[in-house]
Amino acid sequence: MDKRLLVNGIGMTGLTPITKMIAHLPLVFLQSPPQNALVICFGMGTTHRSMLSWGISSTAVELVPSVVSVFSYFHADAEQLEQSPRSHIVVNDGRFYLERSPATYDVIVLDPPPPVEAAASSLLYSKEFYAIARPHLRPGGILQQWYPLGFDYDPAIPASIAKSRKESFPYVRAFRSVESSGFHFLASDSPIPSYSAATLASHLPRAATVDLLERGPATTAEEQFARVLNQEVSMDEIIAWVPNVPALQDDRPINEYFLLRRLEDREYRQTKWKHLLARVRW
Repeated sequence: MDKRLLVNGIGMTGLTPITKMIAHLPLVFLQSPPQNALVICFGMGTTHRSMLSWGISSTAVELVPSVVSVFSYFHADAEQLEQSPRSHIVVNDGRFYLERSPATYDVIVLDPPPPVEAAASSLLYSKEFYAIARPHLRPGGILQQWYPLGFDYDPAIPASIAKSRKESFPYVRAFRSVESSGFHFLASDSPIPSYSAATLASHLPRAATVDLLERGPATTAEEQFARVLNQEVSMDEIIAWVPNVPALQDDRPINEYFLLRRLEDREYRQTKWKHLLARVRW
């Protein structure tokens, strides 16, 4: 559980139940049995592994080849899963892949690389990206996107991202995750049902239940889903943090242009920047 994935020295992910929920949450909300899924950003491979536990075809797209090569370091069954005819791992840019693929999916999930301010990360949060992804969802399909921070951390970023989703899909829901850290956003062209935790748990195949509970924190699938359902946040509430912020677009990457907002934040300036400037050697 202490293993971590770093790319160029930046922490990407750890062994956490959150990356399992990225797969299981949208799948259990589907109103018909899924056939396939697309995972953008491979990471440790946990989400791809969880998709395969449903007995469906899963295509995982990863930009960094060496990330894929360490799949077996994090999961003992990685080699077996890679040999499965249902497993497809592609080294490519996720958005580039979608632009050129004719395939459609029941679920598309993505966990953009941290930090959320990273250069070009806006290309996976923008209205233009959602316009590309939306036609690749089957009727009733769901797009899940993970946002790793709380809404009080530079609230202009989640407000801008939430607005871009709301303007791109007719139905969007947001849930704080099982470890009360970060949020799952679900978006669809069809209503996302208000299922109970018990109903969601009943949709899991047996192998998927085992996978969901592999790292806790709950001991039953119903309790695991209840931890998420009980922490739903409305899109309007998120946008209300900074109501005038524009929807995130390719040419308006709100997340990447953060410096002036934080310099204007008195509390942030007095804590973070004061300590930073004290270290500067002129």
